[in-house]
Amino acid sequence: MSLVHPILGSEAFPVRGIFSVKKGGANWKVPWHQDVTIAVTDRIEVDGYSPWSVKQDVQHVQPPAKVLGGMLTVRLHLDDCPENNGALRVIAKSHLHGKLSHSQTVRMVNESEATVCEVKSGGALLMRPLLLHASSAAESPNHRRVIRFDYANMALDGGLQWQEHQLTV
Repeated sequence: MSLVHPILGSEAFPVRGIFSVKKGGANWKVPWHQDVTIAVTDRIEVDGYSPWSVKQDVQHVQPPAKVLGGMLTVRLHLDDCPENNGALRVIAKSHLHGKLSHSQTVRMVNESEATVCEVKSGGALLMRPLLLHASSAAESPNHRRVIRFDYANMALDGGLQWQEHQLTV
């Protein structure tokens, strides 16, 4: 929380945790994208929240950009992640443009220089969900284990509830 509070304020809380592992036979690339879905407890139709999907029996929805703009992702690296092991690439300040269409994403990627975010084991990478990011498959795959935590600092609209916030004590 000492990384999160200076950015989101002391009212910030965790809303999702994901553990990912890339190694030898589990080595994939991730194309340029923004993280635009959140996990919620129940499907409630609220203006500005759509489309809906279900992932591993959990309701997910794309909220308005203002919700995503009030979030922060903290990626904790359990292994070294140099460029040749599929380090994250980002387009600096792309999150300031809100949710991007496919054509806007392509244009921004083509007109911008990507920054490679190499992270040592035990390091943390902080980013906004709307930051354009991608990763390549590792050239010489070693373990690349990352624990990702998403934080927010606001309630959702229309009775929607964050899925993970319900699990915190």
